[in-house]
Amino acid sequence: MSRSVIIEKLEKEQLKKQIASFRVGDTIKVHLRIIEGDKERVQVFTGTVIARKGTGLSETFSVHRVAYGEGMERVFMLHSPRIAKIEVVKEGHVRRSKLYYLRGTSGKKSKVKGRFGSRNVGKTEFEENNQEIEAVAAEAGTNE
Repeated sequence: MSRSVIIEKLEKEQLKKQIASFRVGDTIKVHLRIIEGDKERVQVFTGTVIARKGTGLSETFSVHRVAYGEGMERVFMLHSPRIAKIEVVKEGHVRRSKLYYLRGTSGKKSKVKGRFGSRNVGKTEFEENNQEIEAVAAEAGTNE
């Protein structure tokens, strides 16, 4: 086996199975596991997704929020074991893949328009695929 095949195999084992489907422009809550000494707690970071980069194990996303008049931005590894879960609070409708222009804005300028048609908010890609499979199976059962 070549070196790259071994690395790909190891990376595939580390990938998370259930990830909430979200896009750039969505408002999300990221639940982080924080370990302090021998205690573990969950801290929530809420904000707008302004970028999504990479593929596979090294995929990252940036979340921007304004707290106490100060803009904060944080980059998360999508498949990190520190992330307990990701919740989609609100879907946003944007026409760009990177929303870096939100960094210097405040007030109404920093708002992202909402998406009208819901796209299974809060469900994981795994759950969406299962629903599609069940629908196809049910349809195949009625045709027999």
